[in-house]
Amino acid sequence: MSETTLGVVAVGNALVDVLAHATDDFIETHHAEHGMVKGAMTLIDSDRAVDLYMQMGPGLESSGGSSANTIAGYASFGGKGGFIGKVANDQLGRVFVHDIRSLLIEYDTPPLTGDIPTGRCLILVTPDAQRTMNTYLGASVELGPEDVNRGMVTSAQVTYLEGYLFDKDRAKKAFETAAQYAHEAGRKVALTLSDSFCVNRHRDDFRKLINSHIDILFANEDEIKALYEQSELPDALKAIDGDVEIAVVTRSEKGAVVLSAGEQAAVPAEPVAEVVDTTGAGDQFAAGFLYGLTEGMDLEKSAKLGAIAAAEVISHLGPRPETPLAELLEGVA
Repeated sequence: MSETTLGVVAVGNALVDVLAHATDDFIETHHAEHGMVKGAMTLIDSDRAVDLYMQMGPGLESSGGSSANTIAGYASFGGKGGFIGKVANDQLGRVFVHDIRSLLIEYDTPPLTGDIPTGRCLILVTPDAQRTMNTYLGASVELGPEDVNRGMVTSAQVTYLEGYLFDKDRAKKAFETAAQYAHEAGRKVALTLSDSFCVNRHRDDFRKLINSHIDILFANEDEIKALYEQSELPDALKAIDGDVEIAVVTRSEKGAVVLSAGEQAAVPAEPVAEVVDTTGAGDQFAAGFLYGLTEGMDLEKSAKLGAIAAAEVISHLGPRPETPLAELLEGVA
């Protein structure tokens, strides 16, 4: 087995996020007209992206994408990471490349050529801090197996796959290629289910991927119940036990459950003075957990780091840490 030089390499959508506050009435109106679902992610086309952007209030623009946010959080803890994801050679694409490299994250995916622009996610945050995402995937879903950097994957302890990217066959092949490279090198492969609507669209393919390639699974309550078509969480947890080495199920303010080798451990959520925006909570929980895991911590300590990272990110607007997460490690390691 070759030496690892990276802790985690993430494979996922390369997007630019636009976050703005919105009222519940705004969401309800767009639900009736366009099928927008509060608290969920809806895929939109380029025309809808332009129209919605024009109707949003003043917003915060920043590089995003679920697994890109996770690897940014991982780097904030002090971890050495890499990212594989597709942007176009346009203004937003150049912003994304600059941002991720500024975090000392390895990134060398060739940009897409042609007329398809860099993807973007328009995020509406309601007064209850719920985020409603409207995503134009653009260039990100053009990622294919040829874009998977074998050297980067085999040099990482864990390859982390983003469920949101699972909407295109080429992306599915990219996942399989990355998993194959990782396992041939004796590494671990992790998957985040990303969204219950995403799970419902691809349940059978997700189950096949998990059974064939996944060692570590991240999900929230709704996602894990959707995956196993169970109405109660204990039944879903029973179903996942044995399918993967480690399963991490987040439960918002109820904390998280970690399963491994038939054993369960519950980890409480970290207290937060005010929940401002839940965007990125799951992404940052995964960042903390993966940092702990790749640094040799046990599963409960790793989940504790996940809870700390999630608490930091929901205390402000935006999906990435504002406080360096390495500063929050005291007393955990």
